[in-house]
This record gives sequence, structure tokens and C-alpha cells, in this order.
Amino acid sequence: MAFLVIGGTGVDTVVPVADLPVLGADSARPRGPIEDHVSHTGTCVALGLRALGESVQVIDTIGDDGPGRRVIAAFREWDIPLRVVPAAGGTRRAVNLMSPDGRRLSLYDGRDVPGYRLPVAYYEPLPAGIRHVHVTIMDWARHLLPSLRAAGVTISTDLHDWDGANPHHRDFALGADVVFVSGVALRDGAARRILADGVASHVVVTRAAAGADLFTRAGMTHRDAADPGGPIVDSNGAGDAFAAAFLTAWTAGKSDGECLADGTVAGAYACTRTVGADAFVTAEELRTRSGRLSEQ
Repeated sequence: MAFLVIGGTGVDTVVPVADLPVLGADSARPRGPIEDHVSHTGTCVALGLRALGESVQVIDTIGDDGPGRRVIAAFREWDIPLRVVPAAGGTRRAVNLMSPDGRRLSLYDGRDVPGYRLPVAYYEPLPAGIRHVHVTIMDWARHLLPSLRAAGVTISTDLHDWDGANPHHRDFALGADVVFVSGVALRDGAARRILADGVASHVVVTRAAAGADLFTRAGMTHRDAADPGGPIVDSNGAGDAFAAAFLTAWTAGKSDGECLADGTVAGAYACTRTVGADAFVTAEELRTRSGRLSEQ
């Protein structure tokens, strides 16, 4: 399967803190070094797919600046084709505060230009061979959904911490075949409303240590979290790892249960490593861990 990821690259500044929320004095000493990583959700989905042996490309807006050059260099090193669209607002940044137990608070900047539209020449026609497109929730990316639907590819998206009401997410929720969303703020009934009002066949609600729920028109299936096999180090990229493994299984025609199992294993694996190219499970390791899981 050939995948395309749209949006979601940038540079994260990771700050290890003693606890979340960070309260008290107007300054504090981190519990470890402050580091920059080429990351964000689109990057991590692409890395997760690459680790599983899938063919993947990325299209995104990137600034002519230091962080942008770092993003371009990283994708070149990873051998992931990156189609760069000049970003007037510069390359996206984020600050991730990480607690010792792996919890995260992400602070995103506001670099995207309101009302921006991605030039059609960058996504029509799609790169040759693309069969599935994962669309991140950049505001400009919503305008690509009708074109992608007309191209005949399947589409997925991740709504992250959507509450089920914020209108920013609605186009993505209703326009994708597979929808991922965190359960941290999701209102009751939101997953079923996505199925009723949109085109989705699968809505996956991830619940961190509580596992994940898969909603289809046939009902709901729960899967407990997988044993990570080691201490929790960093939850950055765990949801993206889950999505990459689930999509790899889904596009390969695996059963819903197998898709959920692969997703939970990949998400747990990512939590045991600092976010980066080596934080994502390989196909061989996934088969080994999924086999152990089925024997339990």
C-alpha cells in the first residue's frame, strides 16, 4: 500500500518537568536537557508507516527558516519523500512539557496564516500510486477533502483531543473513512454521531492506559492496552504509532480485532522510547508482540 500524509510536520521542543501541571514559581529547573526534535503528528504517522515497511510520502507547508531546513534534512535522512509548500508564516513549532510518567502538555504556536489555501498544483494529481491519504487537522487541509474523495482514495484523520463539538474538527470527522480521536475530552455519543453523519466506517477512540474502543455500524469493540514491555518514557507519538499500525492492518484487509491489536501494540511500544525515528515498531517486532498478545 502506498500512503500519503498531508500536513503535520514541524519541530518540537521537549521540556522534561517534575510534574503536570507546572505550577508555582516563575522559573524552574527541568529534570533533564531541553531538546528539539523534528516531529509533530504527520511526521510521526509517516515514521510509523515507514517502520512497518509501508511506502509513504508527505506534503506540507514549511517555512524558509532554520526549523524548516531541519525538517527537510530529516526527511531526506529518513528517505521519506517530502513535497514542500512554502509557508509564509514559517515552520510550525511546539513545546511539549513531559512529566516523569510520560504524560504530555503540548503548547502549539499560531504560525498558520488564517484563510490560507494549499495551491492545487501540490495535490492534483496525487503522486503516482497513492491509495490511502492521512489528513492532519490543519485548517487548510480541510479544503482538500472533496478532491481526495473524488480521486477515489481512502482517507483517515486524527481529531486528537476533540470534545465532539468544536467546529474546527467537523469537516475532518465527517469526511474520513477512518477517524481516530482521543477519549480524553470526547463527549458521550460523539463517535456514533460521526458514523451516523459522516462517511466513516471505523471510528477509533484511544484511551491511553485504558486501551481503545472501535466503533463501527455493527457496534463497539474494546481492546485493553498492550503491555509496553518496559518503563514508560515518552508518550509523544504514541497515538500516531497506533494510527500507523491500525491503518497498515486495515488497508491490508485484516479484521477489526487484528487492526485494534496492532494499534495497541504499536502505541505501547512507542511509549518506551524517546520520540524519533527509532520510536516506532517494525513489522517483524509487531508480529512477535502481537503473537504474544494473542497467546495471553
